[in-house]
Amino acid sequence: MAAVKAPGTLRRLREAGLETLVIATTSALHFVTPLSLSAAADSALHTDQSWFAPQPGAQHLRLARADLVVCVGASADLIARAALGLAGDLASATLLSVRGPVLWVPAMNEAMWLHPAVQLNVALLKSRGHHVLGPVSGSFGSSGEGAGLGRMAEPEEIAAAAMRLLSPPAQDFRGLRVLVSAGPTREYLDPVRFISNPSSGKMGFAVAEAARDRGAEVTLVTGPVSLPDPDGMTVRHIESALELREAVLHAAHDADLIVMTAAVADYRAAETKTEKEAKTAGEVSIHLVPNPDILAELGASKGRRVLVGFAMETHAGVERAAGKARRKNADFMLLNYPTREGTAFGGDDNQVTLVRPDASHDAWPRLSKREVAERLLSEARSLIGAGD
Repeated sequence: MAAVKAPGTLRRLREAGLETLVIATTSALHFVTPLSLSAAADSALHTDQSWFAPQPGAQHLRLARADLVVCVGASADLIARAALGLAGDLASATLLSVRGPVLWVPAMNEAMWLHPAVQLNVALLKSRGHHVLGPVSGSFGSSGEGAGLGRMAEPEEIAAAAMRLLSPPAQDFRGLRVLVSAGPTREYLDPVRFISNPSSGKMGFAVAEAARDRGAEVTLVTGPVSLPDPDGMTVRHIESALELREAVLHAAHDADLIVMTAAVADYRAAETKTEKEAKTAGEVSIHLVPNPDILAELGASKGRRVLVGFAMETHAGVERAAGKARRKNADFMLLNYPTREGTAFGGDDNQVTLVRPDASHDAWPRLSKREVAERLLSEARSLIGAGD
């Protein structure tokens, strides 16, 4: 059903100023009409039937001259055919002939996506320089009958990724090392119960991916999230705040920039039970102890590194964020408000205020998390080496 998002993706690409040509597989035309695709692309539709129609030259070779190929709603079958170098239909033959970058946007159920055969084929395509966007976690199918890792990325994300491939970002972080923390922590009470929060990790992943694309050597330390590991960086998985502390302090030694977006639990159980506690009648008390302040520890030994933190407040935000920046020796904090519409945990957008230790601040408009990441990195880059 991801094929129904193809017209929206085409419109986003055209809004970005691109000329679009469309190849529709036979399977895709079971879900979306030729008219909707050609109208969204403002060009004629290319299909297996048109491939064999009398015409001058080879159609797949003409299409392969495109500056970028985006495979929207890519199936396991198309990925396999491309990996094997088959050319039995127009889409496969074009992919076999293309010389520009290829962006795959998969869509399938989680079991298929995680199957070793599919993962092997994806790895093979990546080894040839192809790019992969998603899939992401969520429901899919006509009535939401499927859920898990396999949902196709949204048209806005696809268009943004396409533009990055056509206009690569400046490599202003080349030769620099960036450390990013992301996602929630889990503080277990017993083997099955834990204290946590709904952080999706999207903000931290966006920062890590943007830094990678700008040439940095990136280490991403992430709590439990439903996002696939980004390519081209070192990814370390943790669960608890203590595990996060160990991983971050170890990686911080070589970092030029540290960005702490992880939503760290403030407290953990004083004692973790080794067996599941049975439910009992009446009230239950849990003895909690504070977790270490990882950002403050990093600030205490910051040296020439640039340190960025995130602050989440419901009121008096600028004053509180500036106070945190001073106490923790951070170069700046990004303040956001979890109760503000459209910017809560798990969303794709964020609206933040950059707050410095002296309480000077810049309020940014509501932006995609990738755009927030780019602005954050530009601000941090201006500080790297400033004290040399």
